[in-house]
Amino acid sequence: MSLSRPTVSRLLQFSKDEGYVQINIIDPYDDSKQLEEQLKEKYGLKKVVIAYSHSTNEGNILQNIGQKAAEYIQEIAINDAIIGVGFGKTMYAVAKELKEQPIENTKIVQLKGGESHASITNYSHEVMSLFTQAFHAKSEILPLPVIFEQQETKELVMSESHIKYLMDEGRKANIAVFTVGSVENNAMLFQLNYFDEEEVTAIQSTAVGDILSRFITADGSIANEEINNRTIGIELSELKDKADTILVAGGKHKVAPIHAALVGGFANTLVTDIHTATDLVKRL
Repeated sequence: MSLSRPTVSRLLQFSKDEGYVQINIIDPYDDSKQLEEQLKEKYGLKKVVIAYSHSTNEGNILQNIGQKAAEYIQEIAINDAIIGVGFGKTMYAVAKELKEQPIENTKIVQLKGGESHASITNYSHEVMSLFTQAFHAKSEILPLPVIFEQQETKELVMSESHIKYLMDEGRKANIAVFTVGSVENNAMLFQLNYFDEEEVTAIQSTAVGDILSRFITADGSIANEEINNRTIGIELSELKDKADTILVAGGKHKVAPIHAALVGGFANTLVTDIHTATDLVKRL
């Protein structure tokens, strides 16, 4: 239009003064704060942290909630802390975001068995290593599969004094950090060669997801007692005794298990993304 920059500037200023042009900044964190309060009230949580994510892409969500969860954990961790952790892609995303922060007399303990015969990784070793390095802590690794084929075998192993010690350390953890899994066909637990097709079908008929590899129904009850009795890890009821139980999860496929975990009262802190938070509010 052959207009100089000063002329454009004056015209814009005139338009703003007359009200023809308005500039509004829509802060996504305003929505986050409102959602945090809604979720705290509806689920009875003491803390909700919502990460802004510009898309629903799994990688983007994991990176954002991993960063927020890592920041919060390092904010609350103090000397003599015992931090219990789970495993999986979400937990690995958290572990990767931890900064070096030495804390005196700190232990990192595994809340469930982590060994697997499958070729795919479950990130159990990576999570333990990164948490231990970040806090300059001592690590207590549970060197067992998370699910045994027979309940009798599990009970025999659990009678060993060292395994009892490791399980007690998990129970004593004052901070527990974990995620939830779905029961979709591509769920990690279904890829680790613990179940046959019949068991997978039985799980999917009753469960909406898992917490620390223990399958739960929509109201947070144990979905399959037989499989639960073969599972190595702290009992879900024991999570309720801890000072900080931090559930880190996001994505549309995690909405149902997150809701079930919160309804069951297994977490007092939720770290999620803005899209998942919005879906959770709609369920209430």
